Amino acid sequence: MPLHSHLFASSLVAGATLVCLGNPTEPISTQQLVARLSTAVESLKTLRCVVDGQERIGRNYVHGHTLMKLTFGPLRVYLKNQKGVEVLYATGQNNNEAWVYPGAFPYITLSLNPNGSLMRKGQHHTALQAGFGTIADLLGNASGQGERVFTRSFRYAGDTVLLGQSARILRSDYPQFRYVSYKAGRGETIASVAARFGCGEYRILERNDLATDDKLTEGQILQVPNSYGRRTILVINSQTYLPISVTVHDDRGLYEKYTFLNVIPNQPIPLSEFTKEYKGYKL
Repeated sequence: MPLHSHLFASSLVAGATLVCLGNPTEPISTQQLVARLSTAVESLKTLRCVVDGQERIGRNYVHGHTLMKLTFGPLRVYLKNQKGVEVLYATGQNNNEAWVYPGAFPYITLSLNPNGSLMRKGQHHTALQAGFGTIADLLGNASGQGERVFTRSFRYAGDTVLLGQSARILRSDYPQFRYVSYKAGRGETIASVAARFGCGEYRILERNDLATDDKLTEGQILQVPNSYGRRTILVINSQTYLPISVTVHDDRGLYEKYTFLNVIPNQPIPLSEFTKEYKGYKL
């Protein structure tokens, strides 16, 4: 999603609070809410937003503020953080590598693999998951051992107001969250193991002291989370059914939180804004 200080991050919105409402404006079931959220995310053609958030990296929390512009089908991503770091990725261009302006010495634009170690270091998500990629992962196909049960753990938990927007709360309480031993099979990768358990790649990398580019060997024993989180709270705009915020706790406390500001979905974005030459970019 966001990239950190050396690339990108997101920061927690100061003073953002939930105010519970007594009665929902419209009766809705958990299944309906999940379906509307999934449809809203999957139906996006373009997205502009600002992401504030917080990610736990090791024992510390990293904050930041990220401007995002995206198109889907094909995927194009432009990101800029508060330190002036810029990332541009456009499917099929630049050998499918991202252009990265580091905003610091040596002040030259780099071409980097968006899934490689340099761009993934100290980050929960890739630039290719910018926007609502994490939410899509949380509600994705229940194909894994832990993910199937975790996905079913979400419940509609009432209505709220967040940042002046009326919203629905979708909550998962999953006290079974834990790390389990897993023996890698032939041809498995860190990404395929993460998909199997629905846990995301970052904690597998962190817990097993692995780099994104590391190869797994058949029979290698990994410590893997059995789901994405112990407690997850999604706050969803009751008109657009797009997320306003997502907060994830695990066995160590807060794992990550993202708040989506100035969300503009499905408004045309000129293709020139996804080129290095666009006015104002330093790429």
